Amino acid sequence: MRRREEFSVRHGVGRIGGVALLATALAATACGGGDDSEPVAAGPVPATATASSTTASSTAVASPTAAGTSADYPVAPAPTVDEFAGSPLIERTEWTDDPDGRRLHVYPSPAGRADNFPPALDRAWGEVLTLAPDSDTPGMYDQFKCHWEWARLVAPNKPAWNLEPWRPALGYQGTVNALCNPGGPDPAGN
Repeated sequence: MRRREEFSVRHGVGRIGGVALLATALAATACGGGDDSEPVAAGPVPATATASSTTASSTAVASPTAAGTSADYPVAPAPTVDEFAGSPLIERTEWTDDPDGRRLHVYPSPAGRADNFPPALDRAWGEVLTLAPDSDTPGMYDQFKCHWEWARLVAPNKPAWNLEPWRPALGYQGTVNALCNPGGPDPAGN
């Protein structure tokens, strides 16, 4: 929470709403894209921004300012047809052994970066399991889903998403609250 408060104070945005806060925090820490030398643009979500949702009941994205309301930012309707149905969503995976434990690098394909069809998430996870069958451990799906739903928005060109089986399984919301990195941030930029 301290980082979020420091960001708000430093950038004069007061209390940032859910999506803008998550996007800003992910860009600044966990899913920002690598080492500290890479600049990461962070700021409020523009009024023209849209986000997809896997539930039909979601109708708005949280406001980036204290003055706005979530109703100020409409969400584009979820597509009803998967325009990438015949394309692989995951290009490749690669396991590495790092000082803190094993890490699975998931490299999304161009189609995987662009596909917003809600069932594509599970198709992409199925591709991960085909490429790395030993990745089906507690918490790994939640990390993947967090990257699929949030990192693609925040860092669309990040080469790989890093998933670690040693991270605690906190459920999806706990994983999102931990900026896709339950158990603490990844020093390498996850």
